[in-house]
Amino acid sequence: MFNKLVIANRGEIALRILRACRELGISTVAAYSQIDREQQHVLLADESVCIGPAPAAASYLNIPAIISAAEVTDAEAIHPGYGFLAENADFAEQVSSSGFVFIGPRPETLRLLGDKLAAIATMREHGLPCVPGPGTGLVLEDQAACLQAAREIGYPVMIKTAMGGGGRGMRIVHSEATLLNALSLTYLEAQNSFGDSALYLEKHLDNPRHIEFQILADTHGNVIHLGSRDCSVQRRQQKILEEAPAINIAPEELQRWGEHCVRVSRDLKLVGAATFEFLYLDGQFHFIEVNPRIQVEHPVTEMVTGVDLVKEQLHIAAGEPLSYEQAQIQWRGHAIECRINAEHPETFAPSPGEVQRFHAPGGPGIRMDTYLYHGYRIPPHYDSLIGKLIVHAEHRDLALARLSTALSEIVIDGVATNLDLHRRLVRDANLIDGKIGVAFLEKWLRPG
Repeated sequence: MFNKLVIANRGEIALRILRACRELGISTVAAYSQIDREQQHVLLADESVCIGPAPAAASYLNIPAIISAAEVTDAEAIHPGYGFLAENADFAEQVSSSGFVFIGPRPETLRLLGDKLAAIATMREHGLPCVPGPGTGLVLEDQAACLQAAREIGYPVMIKTAMGGGGRGMRIVHSEATLLNALSLTYLEAQNSFGDSALYLEKHLDNPRHIEFQILADTHGNVIHLGSRDCSVQRRQQKILEEAPAINIAPEELQRWGEHCVRVSRDLKLVGAATFEFLYLDGQFHFIEVNPRIQVEHPVTEMVTGVDLVKEQLHIAAGEPLSYEQAQIQWRGHAIECRINAEHPETFAPSPGEVQRFHAPGGPGIRMDTYLYHGYRIPPHYDSLIGKLIVHAEHRDLALARLSTALSEIVIDGVATNLDLHRRLVRDANLIDGKIGVAFLEKWLRPG
């Protein structure tokens, strides 16, 4: 196992990595931006190195500065968390070539899976059904070909960026009249957000569910799945509430698809933590992407399996075999996670500022992953996610009741949050009955 590791991220995931390292006896180095000097993990880490000013491009995306932080502290490994550089193949390659261990997959895996068109083609070759579409890129200048591709798929269609992620770079088009303008807008967004303007089309499915499977794979050829998650409650393709296991799908079917993902992972020689994501509609699974990193929603899997996914990442990166075999994985009860964002409840615009009062809920089966504390000032430069409330219970009804109770106990004053949205949402009859899909929350938010 490593002696010292650089945490190249911020927020609750950085604190989560720090705690896992402490339990394993690994010294930690917090690589932080100037504005984040008061973050919890920075204050708690064994060492800390400022890697640049507040803008992410000058700090958390600054590859030379992060590698330098590892060099000056004699660290052995770098954990990128999620977001920022977690799926950047060039970063993974430079970390390895500089003599450090990248906590994640091989660079070639990141390049393959980071290009969604290449990933879709690969999954089709391995027998996974994908969302209907040509599976080829679009040349924006060839308007006739773009229009013809959409006609062949059939409206509505979804425009996607080949290198996108996090719900960005996606647009639904309902008619030919608006296709070319939507393509131009998505092209610009892709270029500005990802530095790559490659686009493709696929069929827009009407309110499918978003189901995913958690995979762990080591360097010894061992691959296991840790079951399913349902991430259907979304706003603008951003997940808001997640639960495990997926509901209203036969356990036998979920097991079969988990085994499919294991088989493909083994064929692709995946290493580390990865999540296979699908759209599920009318009893059919449609592959959409693989995220070869730890996910924001990983705690619900941890709660129902008892497996510490971050620790397993560290064991795998250190060359150790998985701590578990597939037969040892058991799923107990039901877990639900609410993403808590500092944002205005009506406009959903970010709400940075000073936390004047903070109180976390407690009790059996309740977990709060957050970096907040009284007096902390949330900066305006990063994602609005400030915490995750996770509950676990013997069955889903009790988990929902426990979640409602926990939400009533949280106090976050000084900034606007989406807590009231969650408090109302968990009492909604359709959510309680499991009548959800990716369009559920958008419809629920509409006036009337």
